[in-house]
Amino acid sequence: MSLRASLVAAAGASLILAAGTVHSSKSSSARDDADVVAALDEKYQAAVKANDVATMDKILADDFVLVTGTGKAYRKSDLLQEARSKSTVYEHQEDSQRTVRVWGDTAVVTARLWVKGSSEGKPVEYTLWFSDTYVRTSKGWRYVFGQASLPLPKAS
Repeated sequence: MSLRASLVAAAGASLILAAGTVHSSKSSSARDDADVVAALDEKYQAAVKANDVATMDKILADDFVLVTGTGKAYRKSDLLQEARSKSTVYEHQEDSQRTVRVWGDTAVVTARLWVKGSSEGKPVEYTLWFSDTYVRTSKGWRYVFGQASLPLPKAS
């Protein structure tokens, strides 16, 4: 799996299932935070797909780390350089089974991702699980850590 493909896996996309077992006033706040984080993750996903370095730069924390299923770790600078190179083109970048969970100033987005496109001119298609961790900072929510599974076995 390429860095670009791993990048996408670490990013989130569309629908939200906000889970909350908090008291009523906190529940509303957690839902609001889940909505904000989900929208930010969706914006990040779109930026990755479009190789939009400026938007990615704004959302990623300066000390961001992505760990792939192969154990490789990438920093913010690696992801921005990958986007600048525009070596990956996506036909599909769709996730499902999405959840957004919030605990105070930390939020985790988890989903199953289907990717189809080309990386460095070679076709790619796979499905995997990812988790994106966001932290509330003085500048708003920032994407601080991503983790992607190995590609799942192909369905028969």
